[in-house]
Amino acid sequence: MGKQYAAPPALTIDPNKSYTATLHTTLGDMQIELFAKETPKTVNNFVFLARDGYYSNVKFHRIIKNFMVQTGDPAGTGAGTPGYRFEDEPVSRNYVRGTVAMANAGKNTNGSQFFVVHADYALPKNYTIFGLVSDKGGLETLDKIANVPVRMSPTGEPSVPTEDVRITSVDITEK
Repeated sequence: MGKQYAAPPALTIDPNKSYTATLHTTLGDMQIELFAKETPKTVNNFVFLARDGYYSNVKFHRIIKNFMVQTGDPAGTGAGTPGYRFEDEPVSRNYVRGTVAMANAGKNTNGSQFFVVHADYALPKNYTIFGLVSDKGGLETLDKIANVPVRMSPTGEPSVPTEDVRITSVDITEK
């Protein structure tokens, strides 16, 4: 199920520094430039969970080629949370290939789940964008994940991976 926390983490990042996350997955690595200045609460949350090992061995539970790949739920069901929710931050960017954004269940319901946009997609600006895959190898890894075969979900969406793809660990670099 994953660790549970009583409340969102206190702000410990410095929004004036630059942060990079390296997602190590079973299909390769993705380097993500985090937007600490634009979305400090969301980046702080992600950095806190990553440094605490929350994302280690978590699977990509929802994959929709040419849309996005979703992860961040230790339960692997899409219903898991870290035990708290936090507010949305303003979205000023578009959901282009490589965009990293929070998955949610409605306004101000962010927790631990996030998605990486596989192809430019016209989504409503309801999902806080907090990073961008910043390396060619990472985009190739994204393609590998997006190309994993899927089956129907209980709601009839063809998005449940038939192969186990996981985040093995996340490294955070601060400059």
